[in-house]
Amino acid sequence: MSLEFKVVIPARYASTRFEGKPLVDICGKPMLQYVYECAIQSGAQQVIIATDDDRIQNAAENFGAEVCMTSAEHTSGTDRLAEVSLKYQWDINDIVVNLQGDEPLTPPSILRQVALNLADHSKAGIATLSTPIQSAEDVVDPNIVKVVTDAEGYALYFSRSAIPYNRELSNQITDTDARNYKRHLGIYAYRVSFLHAYTNMQACALENTEKLEQLRALYSGIAIHVDDAVDLPGPGVDTPDDLIAVKNLLMNN
Repeated sequence: MSLEFKVVIPARYASTRFEGKPLVDICGKPMLQYVYECAIQSGAQQVIIATDDDRIQNAAENFGAEVCMTSAEHTSGTDRLAEVSLKYQWDINDIVVNLQGDEPLTPPSILRQVALNLADHSKAGIATLSTPIQSAEDVVDPNIVKVVTDAEGYALYFSRSAIPYNRELSNQITDTDARNYKRHLGIYAYRVSFLHAYTNMQACALENTEKLEQLRALYSGIAIHVDDAVDLPGPGVDTPDDLIAVKNLLMNN
């Protein structure tokens, strides 16, 4: 089917854990360029890098990207996407995929998939992806976000805890049991109408407790559809150690 969507890549230079992260060199080009090329390969109608830093703007324009300068006051990438949608005056029904600037190993296929997922579910304001968990260790790891859905694939809840909790297994979950749990992949497609509404939504207790921004949308009654990812992204880059791992993967491909 014909599918039109846009990709916005929020990219910040300032970072408490890894300053200048989007511009770090990986095999001769900045990490942000790998992310941008992934977005281009997805078939998106338009790809924009959204930043508040001149250094990122200059680097992105050097490799041919379209850049939108945004406010330095945003607290999340979603806020930055909302500003971009307003500046470009996109239609409220347009679909925008959020691709983080520190995910250079994202398969283009899942960018298109998450956009198609949203296009196919008219009552959803957001679409996202998940994948079955493979190990018991990951089920109880608070850094791995779990998701449960209803019969139609709409999210019921996201949590850092093991959900659903199986009281019969308690802490005796095996790797076989783990496959009944789903790991949330942090990639989203939004309707522009949701982005406009998001700027007026207040953080809720669930979001503040779990430190998961998507719970603000669920709490506010926004439907989130979840699909099983057709491909899995490689590791993102949060720390210098992550960068070493990503460099090794790219050099060996």
